Amino acid sequence: MIQLPESYQRYLDQLASAHAEALRPVFLQSAAEREHGVLVRGAGTHYVQALVDDAIPYGEIREE
Repeated sequence: MIQLPESYQRYLDQLASAHAEALRPVFLQSAAEREHGVLVRGAGTHYVQALVDDAIPYGEIREE
């Protein structure tokens, strides 16, 4: 099982469970590759998406 960085787990812990589970696969992908961080678009809305972004250092999360 892939271990998420503490920053990723803290971020997911503060979301509603449905949102956290929808975004978790992207955080797991980032953790597996250990190269790039995660960009979250639409945070706080019903249309949230996340992606691994090569402009963001591994372990960091940015919201847009």
